[in-house]
Amino acid sequence: MKKIYLLTLLLLISLSNIAQTDDEKMLRDIFDAALTEGQAYENLRQLCKDIGPRLSGSEGADKAVQWGKKVLSEIADTVWLQPVMVPHWVRGDKETAEIRLSDGTVIPTKICALGSSVGTEAGGITGEVVEVFGIEELEALGEAKLKDKIVFYNRPMEPRLISTFAAYSGCVDQRSSGASTAAPFGAKAVLVRSMNLRQDDLPHTGVQRYKKDVKKIPTAAISTNGARLLSKKLREDPKLKVHIEMSCKNFPDKESHNVVADIIGSEFPDEIILVGGHLDSWDLGEGAHDDGAGTVHSIEVLYLLKKMGIRPKRTIRCVLYMNEENGPNGAIEYAKQAKLQKWQHTLALESDRGGFTPRGFSIDGVEGVQEETLKQIEKWEELFKPYDIHYFDKGFGGVDIGKLKDQNIPLVGFVPDSQRYFDHHHASNDLFEAVNKRELELGAAAITSLIYLIDKYGLEIKN
Repeated sequence: MKKIYLLTLLLLISLSNIAQTDDEKMLRDIFDAALTEGQAYENLRQLCKDIGPRLSGSEGADKAVQWGKKVLSEIADTVWLQPVMVPHWVRGDKETAEIRLSDGTVIPTKICALGSSVGTEAGGITGEVVEVFGIEELEALGEAKLKDKIVFYNRPMEPRLISTFAAYSGCVDQRSSGASTAAPFGAKAVLVRSMNLRQDDLPHTGVQRYKKDVKKIPTAAISTNGARLLSKKLREDPKLKVHIEMSCKNFPDKESHNVVADIIGSEFPDEIILVGGHLDSWDLGEGAHDDGAGTVHSIEVLYLLKKMGIRPKRTIRCVLYMNEENGPNGAIEYAKQAKLQKWQHTLALESDRGGFTPRGFSIDGVEGVQEETLKQIEKWEELFKPYDIHYFDKGFGGVDIGKLKDQNIPLVGFVPDSQRYFDHHHASNDLFEAVNKRELELGAAAITSLIYLIDKYGLEIKN
C-alpha cells in the first residue's frame, strides 16, 4: 500500500513538472513572438500618427473605430461595432491665461480647459485669486471670501508615495469636483494644478463633472511650473488678478461605437475571457500611453494567439471601449448588453496604465472572488519571474471592466511601472515617440501569457 501511494505521488509530481515545463516553454514562445514578430508598435504608430487624438464625438474617434474594426477583422473570427451615445465637447481655438500683478506687470501662463468645461464670456474673465489646497477648505472660507474670485486648487501629488496612481487619487478630486464645489460659494472660475509629479510647463487636461442644479463655471488646469509661480506671486502680491479666456463648448451627444472582436473557444465557446482598453483619448497629444498602449495590447493578445496557432478553449474577446475619458459610456453600454445578451464572462482584464515595463497584475472583484482569483494567479508567479514580473496583489482592475463587477467575475488590471506615467497623462506630450517599443511588446506578452494560462486551466471561483 505504501509503495502504491509513493508511486502515485511520484507520478503526480512528474505530471506537475511536465506541465510546468510546458508552460515555461509556452510563455517563452509568447515573449519571443511578441519581441520579434509582434504588431503592437506598428499598430500604435498607425493609431497615433495616422489618426491622432480621439476624443469622443470627434472625427478622430470615428476614424479610430473604423481602424480598430479593420485591424481586428484580419485576426478575429467575428468583429462587430456596438453603438453607444457619447459626449461631444470641443476645446475651441482660444485658451489663454495671464497673471496680472498690481504694478501692471503681465505674466502669460499656460492653461488648458478641463473636459466638459464651459467657456468664458467673450473677452474672457478676470478676478482675484484664492489659493486652497483641497476642496475641503472651501466650506471654512465661505461666500464672503470666495464670491467673484477665481479658486486656485494647488494640492500637489504626494511625492512620497511610490505608487503614482495612489498619489493621483489623493488629489484628483480637485479636478473632478473643484468647479461644482466652488460655484455655490459664488466663485467665477477655477484653476487646478495639473496632476503631474514632474515640474514642467505642460498643463494636463482631464474630466471634470458639473453637479446637477449647480452653476457651471469655467475650469482649467495650470501646469506645475505655472502653479508654483502663481503661488509664489500670490504670497508677494495677494491682490494680483488672473485673466482667463477659453472658447470650449459642449454639443449634443453623438453616436459612436465600441469595437468588439472574438476568437471563438474550441471547447467552451460560451465562456468569455475579456481583454480590453479604451479607444478614445484626450484631444491633447496623440493618446499614446492613455490608452493607445492598452488598445494595441488588447489587439495583440488575439494576434499572438493566432500567430502561434493557439486555439483557446474559451472565447477570447477583445473590447476597444469608446468614451472612457469623459464617460464611461462605452463601458456602461457594454455591461448593459452583457446582461441583456446573457454573456457569460469568466474574467475581464484591462490595460489602461500606459505602455511601460510590465510589473504584474492587480486583482479586483467582489469579496471572495478577489481573494480566490489572487490565490490561483499567484500559483503562476514562478512562470513570470524570468520576465521580471513579480507584482500580484489585490487592487484596481480598471474603469471600463469595473462596470462588470456585479457579474461576480474577477477583474484584472495590467500593472506596468508607473513612475513616468503622469509625465504624459492627459498632456500634449502623450505622443507615439514617448512609448518604448520593447516595453510595449513586453507588456503585450505579459498580458497574453496570463490570458493563455487562465484559458488553459480555468479559474474555480466559489461565488
